[in-house]
Amino acid sequence: MSSSVDWQAAVRRAGSLAPPGPAGTPAELRALVQVLRRAAREAPEHVGEITGLTAAAEQVREVPVFVVDRPRWSQANVEMFSRLTDGLLPATVVPGSSRMAAEEMGVVLAVLSTKVLGQFDPFTDDRGRLLLVAPNVRKIERELNLDAMDFRLWVCLHEQTHAVQFAAAPWLAEHLGERMRRLVGRVSDTTDGAARLGRALRGIVEAVSSAVAGTPASERPDELGGPLVDAFLDEEERAELAEIVAVMSLLEGHADVVMDEVGPARLPSVRHIRAAFDKRRDGTSTGDVVLRRVLGMDAKVAQYRNGAGFVRAVVAQVGHDGLNAVWTSPEALPTAAEVADPAAWVRRIHG
Repeated sequence: MSSSVDWQAAVRRAGSLAPPGPAGTPAELRALVQVLRRAAREAPEHVGEITGLTAAAEQVREVPVFVVDRPRWSQANVEMFSRLTDGLLPATVVPGSSRMAAEEMGVVLAVLSTKVLGQFDPFTDDRGRLLLVAPNVRKIERELNLDAMDFRLWVCLHEQTHAVQFAAAPWLAEHLGERMRRLVGRVSDTTDGAARLGRALRGIVEAVSSAVAGTPASERPDELGGPLVDAFLDEEERAELAEIVAVMSLLEGHADVVMDEVGPARLPSVRHIRAAFDKRRDGTSTGDVVLRRVLGMDAKVAQYRNGAGFVRAVVAQVGHDGLNAVWTSPEALPTAAEVADPAAWVRRIHG
């Protein structure tokens, strides 16, 4: 018996399907890479000044930075998935099923590889690694007519905030990875595959129907990973995922708040970038809306907004120093209920 996913086949399929991105002269592309690397080196200092996590920001200077294309981003994520699920996925007993799973993963990664601007991967080693997807950065700054220098630093501020978070909480990667592994283990160690598949298919149909009908996407905290993911989980698994999503909402919302607090003195066009970028996140075409809902990308947008709301409310009450209590231990992380009720977290942690 072999692994239930042919990881290398997934890498090949994602690489073959992903479009290359906008063209440029060799000099333009070299300049893009150089500016992104420089922005990645500059960003931690700003993050430290805003958050007060100066010691963690100093550590982030040692985090390796990779400016990648879309296939390499997919490859890096396959490496991360295989590492997180090592020993958890059942061995395949049906000929060809591992290749089929790889093909499906490759298709999804190819789509996502055209959307992601950057990603901090905390699971690779003790320091983690930062990935910046150059063609996507170039594509968005052109489409939205953004100041390229400002936008590239703005992207790096978000991703390097994640690096600072994990440096400030050296226990966080293991804690989050273990919770993910526990959930994957529960889902894979079941015998009700047919029932799960039926729920997932119904979820897809509902997502497509609502998108075509123009029904607004929900941002309720109980809608965790989009209809495809939610329909596939039982009640206990949904509760486990809710707590993982609470942590992810904190991380994403915190990064969103920090990248905007740099302010116009350092990033003159920051307000224009935020307005244009939020409008883009909302999507316009029916096809785009359908895809985002089926893949759970609407849920990802909700994470940004709910998490940012939590962070802003906490900072308004106790400042960034008070918020930084979340990085002290797993017990200090907000629960799913507290993300929706920031005052409850402040009462529990600060009295």
